[in-house]
Amino acid sequence: MTRRSIRIEQGLPDALRDEAAVLYWQAFGGKLGRVLGPEDLALRFLTRVMRADHCLTAIDAEGRLVGLAGFKTRRGSFAGGSEADLRAVYGQIGGRWRGLLLRLLGNEVDNRRFLLDGLCVSRRARGQGVGSALLEAIVAEARARGYPAVRLDVVDTNWRARALYERRGFVVDRTAEIGPLRLIFGFNAAHTMVRTV
Repeated sequence: MTRRSIRIEQGLPDALRDEAAVLYWQAFGGKLGRVLGPEDLALRFLTRVMRADHCLTAIDAEGRLVGLAGFKTRRGSFAGGSEADLRAVYGQIGGRWRGLLLRLLGNEVDNRRFLLDGLCVSRRARGQGVGSALLEAIVAEARARGYPAVRLDVVDTNWRARALYERRGFVVDRTAEIGPLRLIFGFNAAHTMVRTV
């Protein structure tokens, strides 16, 4: 697959929801596994909460999902969900403690910059320009919405993603350590990176 054989689309078609949940979990399960796991429940939660109007998707020539880029706005985030969603999937107690930990990790919206809320590329499509194409589409989306910059957060253990973002013009704006939460989420700090559009 080459970069030219994919197309970037607005939104997430219903037929690809299950595939998108698996892709998102493959990308972020290492970080969120102790909170949103086990995998079957995490996939159920993600399928329930993913907002089709808060993402761009990369589709290959055969119509398969090979990547997605979620984003956050004042109206919500791609895969955030609510405490009611957590309770519906994990029960009253399971939903409550999961909601608390996720809120501690962060749930902000950046009204000054367009906020990327997760970039995923399928394993079979990595290294073929899908991530770069999605990032450029996010920059174009930010520009179309009137934002002066795009912001994203990348954890300190994800050096591959950070290298991609730096190649695409993002620079570290600040770094925030997460303290004791590192024992749950498996990383020590998150780097906030910004690119002017």
